[in-house]
Amino acid sequence: MSAQKQLIINYHIVLLFMSDTKIFDLIVIGTGVAASTVAWKCRSAGWSVAVVDSRPFGGTCALRGCDPKKVLVGAAEVVDWNRRMEGKGITDPSKLKIHWPDLMHFKRSFTEPVPKEREEQFSKAGIVAFHGRARFIGEKTVIVDDTHTLSGKHILIATGAQPMKLNIPGEDNICKSDQFLELNDLPSNIVFVGGGYISFEFAHIAARAGAMVTVLHRGTRPLNNFDPYLVDILLQRTRDLGIEVRLQTKVDAIESSKANNNMNNGLVVHASTTDGEKYKVETEMVVHGAGRVPEIDDLELAAAGIRREDKMGVKVNEYLQSVSNPAVYAAGDAAESGGLPLTPIATYEGEIAATNLLEGNHIKPNYRGVPSVVFTIPPLASVGLQEDTARKQGLHFRTNKANTSSWYSSRRVSENHSGYKVLIEEDNDRILGAQILGPHAEEVINIFAIAIRLGLKAGEIKQAIFSYPTNSSDISYML
Repeated sequence: MSAQKQLIINYHIVLLFMSDTKIFDLIVIGTGVAASTVAWKCRSAGWSVAVVDSRPFGGTCALRGCDPKKVLVGAAEVVDWNRRMEGKGITDPSKLKIHWPDLMHFKRSFTEPVPKEREEQFSKAGIVAFHGRARFIGEKTVIVDDTHTLSGKHILIATGAQPMKLNIPGEDNICKSDQFLELNDLPSNIVFVGGGYISFEFAHIAARAGAMVTVLHRGTRPLNNFDPYLVDILLQRTRDLGIEVRLQTKVDAIESSKANNNMNNGLVVHASTTDGEKYKVETEMVVHGAGRVPEIDDLELAAAGIRREDKMGVKVNEYLQSVSNPAVYAAGDAAESGGLPLTPIATYEGEIAATNLLEGNHIKPNYRGVPSVVFTIPPLASVGLQEDTARKQGLHFRTNKANTSSWYSSRRVSENHSGYKVLIEEDNDRILGAQILGPHAEEVINIFAIAIRLGLKAGEIKQAIFSYPTNSSDISYML
C-alpha cells in the first residue's frame, strides 16, 4: 500500500472514531500578525475559524521580538545621546544609567496585556481559540495536545520562527532571544553567538546598560544582508562602544564553570578561529544570535502531505498555497515564499493568503522595495539591491556613497559614524537600492522604499521639497 493511500485511510479512521472532532472552514496555526490577519478577514467573511497556539497569544513581534526590543532600544538611545553630547551642553552623563528592572517593568507594560487582549478579540469576533501545540494527523486534520481534534476545509500555517539548532556540546546553556527580553537582571558579562541583527541589536543595548559584551561570528564579516561599506562603519562604532567583535570565530562548545567564584552560574565558551587557534571566553550568559528557522519541525507535516524546503519553510506556490496539499496555505516566517522574515512581510502575506482563500487564487506577493533595519545605535537600514547583486543581474548603474559624519544632520547630535550608499540605474535614473547608517535611518529608508516600489526616478525625488532641518532632507544630496 502506498504511503499516500495510507494517509487517506488514517484520515478517515480519525474522523470515524473521534466523535468529538470539531469542523471549521479554516484552522489557523499561530496567533502572530500573519495568522491574526487571516483569521479576522476570513471570520469577517462569515467563515467558521479556529486558531491554535501553544504560546501566549500575540506572536513574536508583539511579545518577544520587534516591539519589546524597540522599547529597550529607546532607553539605550537616551543613554547614548547623552554620552555623545558630553561637553556640548550636557554635563556628567555618567550619572545617567539604565536601571534594568525598571526598564523591564516598562517593557512588560506593553507585552503583558497582549495575550489576554488578543484572545478577547478572537472571542468577540467569534473565532474559537485553542491553547496547545497542533500537529497534523491528516490532510485537513490536526490534533491539539492529543486533546482536541480539528478538521478544516482549509488550514493556514503561520507559526513564525525559532532559533536554529547549533548542534554543539552544551547548547542547553545558551539563552534564546525571547529569554533575553525577559531578564529581570542584566548580567555584567555576555557573549553573543553569531553576527546577525539579533546579536548586534542586543549587544548595543547591553553595552549601554553597562555590560561587558563579546560577539563571536564565524564569517568574515557580520550582517551579511547589509552593505559591506556601511557595515564596516557600524563595526567600528560597535568596537568604539567597547564591544569586542571577533570574526572568523566559531563556537565549539559551551560548558558550566563552577571554578570561578566571581561568577554566578558562570559559563565557559570554547571557540576556535578559521586558522585553528583555540581559546576560551568566560562569561555569565551566552545568547543565541546565530539565525532563525521556521518553527514547524514538530507539526508532522508529512502526515498531511505538506512539502517543506530543507530546514526552511513550507513550500508554497506564487499564491502562498502549499504546492503539495492545496487545502493548506502558509504565511510569514513559516512559509518559503521568497519574502524577507520581517513583520511587515508577515502582515502583507497574511492579507494575500486571506484574499486568495476567500476569492480563489489570484493575488501574488510583490516583494519589491521592502526595507529592513538593524536597530543598533545608530541604526543601519537597507532596501533594494546591493552592488554585487545588481552587477550579477547585468545592470548598469552609478553608485553614490559617502561618510556623512561631517554632515549637519550627524554633527548636531555628535554622531561620528554615519554614511550612505545609493545605486541609480544609468539608463533610466531608476533607484535600484539604498543603504543608510545614521540617526533616523529607519525612517529615511522608507522614502527610498516607496521610490523603489513605485519605480520613481532619482530626478523625480530631487524635485521634492523636504522639511528642514531633518534627516530626510539629506536625501537630495544622496542622489
